[in-house]
Amino acid sequence: MSRVEAAVPAGAVDVPRRPGPLWTFGLLGSELVTTFRRWRTLALLGVLAAVPVLVGIAVRIETGDGSPAGRGGGGPAFISQITNNGLFLVFTALAATLPFFLPMAIGVVAGDAIAGEAAAGTLRYLLVAPAGRTRLLLTKYATTIAFCLVATLVVATSAMVVGALLFPLGDLTTISGTRISFAEGLGRAVLIALVVAASLVGVAALGLFVSTLTGSGIAAMATTVGLLITVQIVDQIPQLHAIQPYLFPHYWLSFADLMREPVYWDDLVKNLGLQGLYAAVFGTAAWARFTTKDIST
Repeated sequence: MSRVEAAVPAGAVDVPRRPGPLWTFGLLGSELVTTFRRWRTLALLGVLAAVPVLVGIAVRIETGDGSPAGRGGGGPAFISQITNNGLFLVFTALAATLPFFLPMAIGVVAGDAIAGEAAAGTLRYLLVAPAGRTRLLLTKYATTIAFCLVATLVVATSAMVVGALLFPLGDLTTISGTRISFAEGLGRAVLIALVVAASLVGVAALGLFVSTLTGSGIAAMATTVGLLITVQIVDQIPQLHAIQPYLFPHYWLSFADLMREPVYWDDLVKNLGLQGLYAAVFGTAAWARFTTKDIST
């Protein structure tokens, strides 16, 4: 059954020209199922789940002789705490995947959202359904946001399981040096995962906009990932410090401030505000492009 058929209630003879909320939820549900059943999506989630496993095993091997993790001074800031508490593997895994692996996965899904349908020849039929261009674009973006959340939770869950298997669990020490209970630490880990997922909404909107510019899914995915890499390189050049606070990855690692006591909110608020701004700008650009685009295939 196609997504168009799945979105239409059984027994319906005439599809209304102004679909109601149930039709919209049917389209969204069908889009979610289609996206998460693709082998490419499952492969991306599999790679993300494997990163905490590799980090956990590497730390376990490195500290097998009793030496502290991260003794060379490299790696995420949390890595030296993993051997004391496996919960820190969640924070380390998110810090390790956020600069590249997570945004790359989001870029692939977002870049393929519209361009992939056009390349497969199904975009025109989705619009005839009648989804309407705005409704279809919002559905695509909602699906991409759902993937942001699922991808982040996959990393966090994998890290939690591996951390519990390889390292002790218990009360943990914050960056500020204070002790908090394991339950509170777990709550902060969930909050950090949600913040990381929210940090990707700008990339999702950018990828969706790129996806409306071309009829090739591969070109859209490659362009989105290429832009992501370019922006991150620019964010590391000292001579460009004046523009760096306006780049969407600049405050990504501010989630570490949730492990302070008290929590330092300034950079977190800047990050979420910046992501909202990018989502609004590129979401509007995607809507303007998609609603005026000539779709013949």
